[in-house]
Amino acid sequence: MKLNELIQALDALKIIGKDEIEITGVQSDSRFIKPGEVFVAVRGTAVDGHDFIEAALEKGAAAVVCEEIPEGLNDKATFVVVKDSTPAVGLLASQWYGNPSRRLVLVGVTGTNGKTTIATLLYKMFLQMGHKAGLISTVCNYINERPIPTEHTTPDPLTLHRLMAEMVADGCEYAFMEVSSHAIDQRRISGLDFNGGIFTNLTRDHLDYHKTVENYLRAKKRFFDDLPATAFALTNADDKSGMVMLQNTKARKLTYSLRTMADFKGKILEAHVEGTDLLINNHEVTVHFVGRFNAYNLLAVYAAAVALGKDPEEVLVILSTLHPVTGRFETIRSPKGFTAIVDYAHTPDALTNVLNAIHEVLEGKGRIITVVGCGGNRDKGKRPLMAKEAVRLSDLVILTSDNPRFEEPDAIIDDMAAGLSVADMERVLRITDRAQAIKTATMMAQRGDVVLVAGKGHEDYQEVKGVKHHFDDRELLRELFATEEA
Repeated sequence: MKLNELIQALDALKIIGKDEIEITGVQSDSRFIKPGEVFVAVRGTAVDGHDFIEAALEKGAAAVVCEEIPEGLNDKATFVVVKDSTPAVGLLASQWYGNPSRRLVLVGVTGTNGKTTIATLLYKMFLQMGHKAGLISTVCNYINERPIPTEHTTPDPLTLHRLMAEMVADGCEYAFMEVSSHAIDQRRISGLDFNGGIFTNLTRDHLDYHKTVENYLRAKKRFFDDLPATAFALTNADDKSGMVMLQNTKARKLTYSLRTMADFKGKILEAHVEGTDLLINNHEVTVHFVGRFNAYNLLAVYAAAVALGKDPEEVLVILSTLHPVTGRFETIRSPKGFTAIVDYAHTPDALTNVLNAIHEVLEGKGRIITVVGCGGNRDKGKRPLMAKEAVRLSDLVILTSDNPRFEEPDAIIDDMAAGLSVADMERVLRITDRAQAIKTATMMAQRGDVVLVAGKGHEDYQEVKGVKHHFDDRELLRELFATEEA
């Protein structure tokens, strides 16, 4: 592609050098530059790409997109100066790959909790309807039935547009993706044309990055502010931030609720161990999901599918056949007659939701033993809150290690325990080794109890001092239960 074709996507302030040169690719990391590529110098949170322009030129970059040209380099390549180079990566990537998101019906899901479940269930539903579809999520990316491992909730712009291009090449009509607050703030979704946006809820999370809840909310809101008039904006009317998301959007405004008047109204009729009986827009449906939080997730899935023009009755039929996402309220039965539940809950609100869902099912007929930890090098403020919620809603709690990353596991547990009173600690054990903590919980459990293992869900590793060691909560539980049977 010629440079002048590629940069049509940008609002260039000035171009220095030849713009009819042939370009071989787009790159925002100078370490990976190949001869003939465009290097985009982005000012990141940790490093400034402008400091690596010279390194990119030495590796053969044919052109540079930047906010300012370093002294003495303007004759070394073609320079395209823009006001803000951060969104330029996505805009150029989209142009390079032929604007793939315009050839897909693309729906983004954002919010603190529920993103993975909603995006994944929409993807599965549309496959069942006979459509070709793609998924971009925390657990795994999919192009039709083909899995593609994932590193981040929302990939970098180059990976994102490449994935979209592969989806188009594979015949996909629809794509569903999780949109994280980091991705919105860092403009990783620039260049994407969304046909719909879904807001789940907003509770404390990622304050290590956003610093305040207001900044976190603003990041989420920007996604809806940027939606075009041709898209829909679907929000949870029961969340205190729900209607804020719709304030400035040009998109078609839609609401869903379990408590108030809304375009899509749901009601829990009955909860049982195998699932829930729901009333959705006056139609009864039984689903394989437990808990009020999942009722919200399924209501959002129903609403989005109907907003995309699908027949409401067909949507309900498929909804009744869907099953929970890996590591989201995933149940494993013990031969001893108790149930283990593995869930990704890693925020105070998510933990509360899962524990409340367990209470709804148990109806006071069994104990809840919760194994929980907190990740290292992340929002420290939520640690005492997580412990407090675990103790408030459990009979016994084991505080343990999650992904300590570069922190000491015992120091993280100290932070959690700081939120507990002397009376609380009477129902709490500290077992730093996660495997031992889970094993202890299963040894303490009796018939009719529930052991909740929270925090890691689908993850099959534990990150310690920058190294990922194989560790899977579900795998460990199955091994423990296999020895029980023997």
